[in-house]
Amino acid sequence: MTPKKTAVITGAGSGFGLEAARIAAQRGMNLVLVDVQADALDKAAAEFGDVEVLSRIVDVAKADQMEALARAVEDRFGAPHFVFNNAGVGSGGLIWENALSDWDWVMGVNVMGVVHGVRLFTPMMLAAAKADPGYSGHVVNTASMAGLLVPPVSGVYNVSKAAVVALTETLHHDLALVTEQVHASVLCPFYVPTGISQSHRNRPSDMPGNRPTVSQLVSQAQTDKAVSSGKLTAADVAAMVFDAMDHNKFWIFSHPKALAGVQTRMEDAMLQRNPTDPYAARPDIGEALKAKLRAE
Repeated sequence: MTPKKTAVITGAGSGFGLEAARIAAQRGMNLVLVDVQADALDKAAAEFGDVEVLSRIVDVAKADQMEALARAVEDRFGAPHFVFNNAGVGSGGLIWENALSDWDWVMGVNVMGVVHGVRLFTPMMLAAAKADPGYSGHVVNTASMAGLLVPPVSGVYNVSKAAVVALTETLHHDLALVTEQVHASVLCPFYVPTGISQSHRNRPSDMPGNRPTVSQLVSQAQTDKAVSSGKLTAADVAAMVFDAMDHNKFWIFSHPKALAGVQTRMEDAMLQRNPTDPYAARPDIGEALKAKLRAE
């Protein structure tokens, strides 16, 4: 009898994480569901009565909590087969207006959360691969198109997601040096209706935010509108994640049309020209944003 595979999913209480858990359960995988929001996690865990579930409240930015999670996973299920480092938060506004607490929070969750997932679970997966020629594992890290397009008034988020892209590309190359059994993919969603635009609900109480600036209020309104109007669903994106794993595809793009902007950015660098105006195709939006910010 083939042992059951195990999925470790952070940010599992909603959005991409919850939808990925649903697909993993359909495939008969053991589930390790991780979130910082207790009520959402409890509700998610209650869905899955036909598979084994380990649910844990974890702040992925905290090394000790992630280390305890990794030990619990190994004790209960052994090495996981799918690690979805997906937990993420957002923060907007003009980049110099972000408080140090904004940087600590966003970089902690979005970057160090992925770092901890990679440093703790990858060695387990490599050991399993060495012990069993039939083992296969996959790490998927959630970045964002923001890490490739670097739009205005979302600097902290952009920086964090650019780091995840670089981290995951490096992981891909490093894994290829040592194994054929463990792979990596990076998820770069564009605007998809999830809870990311309301991530301040889970901001730690010891990291209070300052009173929002005009640019931060404008950024929040823009993000709310864009995210809520997205046509693609979190379930659609989760299906893309599993398709990428099934076919060993590194890049996972929810909106391939947005890659035109990435191409322009790369051409800017190749041609050593200044960054192209992100609102060149919609100057009305750019002018409206300037007017709001310059009216202070």
